[in-house]
Amino acid sequence: MTITITTPLYYVNDKPHLGSTYTTIACDAFARYKKLNGNNVVFITGVDEHGQKIERTAKANNISPSDHCSKIASQYEMLWKKWSISNDKFIRTTSSQHKTLVEKFFHRVDQNGDIRLGRQQGWYCVGCEEYKDDPPGAKDPICSTHKMPLEWRDEENLFFCLSKYQTKIENLISQPNFVQPISRRNEIINFVSKGLKDFSISRVNISWGIPVPGFKGHTFYVWFDALLGYLSGLQTKGEVELDELNNYGWPADVHVIGKDILRFHAVYWPAMLMSAGLDLPHRVFGHGFLTREGNKMGKSLGNVLDPELLLDKYGEDPVRWYLLSDIKFGQDGDFQEKRFIDLTNNDLANTIGNLLNRTSSMSRKWFSNCVPNIHKENENNELKLLASKTISDVINYYEQLSFKEACKAILDLASSSNLYLNDNEPWKLIKQNSERELVSYHLYNVLESCRIVATLIAPVLPNLSRKILNQLGFFDSLQSWEHQLVWGVLEKGQELPEPSPIIPRLE
Repeated sequence: MTITITTPLYYVNDKPHLGSTYTTIACDAFARYKKLNGNNVVFITGVDEHGQKIERTAKANNISPSDHCSKIASQYEMLWKKWSISNDKFIRTTSSQHKTLVEKFFHRVDQNGDIRLGRQQGWYCVGCEEYKDDPPGAKDPICSTHKMPLEWRDEENLFFCLSKYQTKIENLISQPNFVQPISRRNEIINFVSKGLKDFSISRVNISWGIPVPGFKGHTFYVWFDALLGYLSGLQTKGEVELDELNNYGWPADVHVIGKDILRFHAVYWPAMLMSAGLDLPHRVFGHGFLTREGNKMGKSLGNVLDPELLLDKYGEDPVRWYLLSDIKFGQDGDFQEKRFIDLTNNDLANTIGNLLNRTSSMSRKWFSNCVPNIHKENENNELKLLASKTISDVINYYEQLSFKEACKAILDLASSSNLYLNDNEPWKLIKQNSERELVSYHLYNVLESCRIVATLIAPVLPNLSRKILNQLGFFDSLQSWEHQLVWGVLEKGQELPEPSPIIPRLE
């Protein structure tokens, strides 16, 4: 079975920001978990390149829309490589295969009687690329998101007959797992309960977009076009018919998105798919926003965190750990630099890193640079029992995209291993020749616990996981959990490399 996971297709009006990086890191962790857990995974990300906002941004910078899009798209691709993002596909909505699929999809929906010609009047935000319902301020309304004046529009548009799908959408969103977390589900239920209205799927007098076949002067509305990127992203070289997409990974297991675009994914998108006779995604997960030191980030405030600079300054492990371990996925989160540094030092450098280094150092010193060779197992081995429970818990947490809870469970195993080491004091026992076997037993347990920690943490911190496993003598890349998440894989007598700090402390 193929598991398809998607990020939003990021709008290329500007370079990548920390919010898009956060979403992509979370998707990457989930995709890595699914792959390690034995699934065939298609992880899709990419960029949304059409619309009036792009057209105006390019004009302001004195370049063509095409050149602007290529420049920003390359920045996304480069940044995801720097962050070790494991995406399988990167879709650009300016690709020829995407254009062809959009036309096929429109033709099918039109044939189904779900397209009508009408007139659209209202206040429009170019930044949001959408009409605003009853904006505050009757004379000169402002977009609450972009703090820019809205524009009055009165034009002929094509409409998708969303109102026809009121009952079907109500039934869909009533399912407990379709929209997650529950707070987002409640938002959507409230929105749909007010009655669905047909929505415009074309714009006129906009050159930068995909022309609507058969309707001169109309280009596809950016949201109708962009959502179809999840389908065109599944295509390989050459065109794939809509009904063949199931062979390439459709439907998606989960669309991970920011909460601000929830309505498009949880209402408009499934209705479009219903019209086209295609399967629906299994889940839409809307996560929260990031602030900095309690304040909204913005260029005008001068407090935007550049993900590339953050990566260069601190490295990927500390940032990935902070974003996924300290912020409950689905809720808003706040980036606090002092807390970020404290968590890196306490969790990664001290609890995990120091545990591994001191245990492997004792093992090398007292057991000829090797893993201690133990001769018998204790059925009441407390670390083995805890590791077994941790494995079960962490898999369940990953499955629910509960990254914070998964990280806490992994860290608890490392903390318990530190306590185990302190309680049993092998540095004292080794002074008694009669206790050498007990020392080897205790050190083996802690080293094996470190291996379990490294294996479980791989989806969140693939780089740190690899470093820990290398220090335990495992140099092959971790491919599957099938034979790794069991106690006793660490081979007795295996040579241990010279220990070194796996993650530096931050000052």
